[in-house]
Amino acid sequence: MRDAPASVHNHVLGDAEALAREVAEWLCVLAEASRDKFAICLCGGSTPLPLYRLLARPPIASRFPWDRVHWFWGDERFVPHRDSGSNYRMAMDTFLSQSRVPPGNIHAVPTHNLSPVEAAAEYEATLMQYYGTQTLSAGHPLFDVTLLGIGEDGHTASLFPGQPSLEEGVRWAIAVAGPQSQPRITLTFPALDSSRDVAFIATGKAKRQILLRAQSGDRAIPAARVRPVGRLHWFADRAAASG
Repeated sequence: MRDAPASVHNHVLGDAEALAREVAEWLCVLAEASRDKFAICLCGGSTPLPLYRLLARPPIASRFPWDRVHWFWGDERFVPHRDSGSNYRMAMDTFLSQSRVPPGNIHAVPTHNLSPVEAAAEYEATLMQYYGTQTLSAGHPLFDVTLLGIGEDGHTASLFPGQPSLEEGVRWAIAVAGPQSQPRITLTFPALDSSRDVAFIATGKAKRQILLRAQSGDRAIPAARVRPVGRLHWFADRAAASG
């Protein structure tokens, strides 16, 4: 793991809606500027919902290069895709099903007819097939953009404090136990770090203290351990960013 990301950028917006508009425009501009396929790794939870809704509506939807963008997930609950807790379902219902996305560009974590360990291995194979090799290179990031949230306990994706998964340095995707021992699939730091741009999104006063700790580099906080090969962005509304 690198000591620090290549560069860090802090973005503070007035409220959650302003933040969503800022991130939607930022994401659209990056995708528009790309000349080839463009990989976005999505996060779950409620924080990105306003952003995802904006992606499905003009003016963003009409500009977005849907045919070139590939969609992945940073983590997933081990539930059927139509389950209300599925990160895949949340993204599909909120914007992907309403957009001009080729079906082959949507790379969901498999959760049907296999174990969590098998699901993680299969998703790792999907990532490697897209990437074109089994070895990550700093000069060739896996993702163009990785969107991440941060929990009040400092977790990101399904990388939780104090868990062995934080030390995984080889595998790209693993099975872990979430709250109440719920099985989940998560990308590891090597996969998340293989990004041209990583964007954390945080809103609300409840995230204020954990955000400060993460931005200060507190390694007890999983989110603070993210060290992308490219740029690291912290997008926060004023409530979350106020000290």
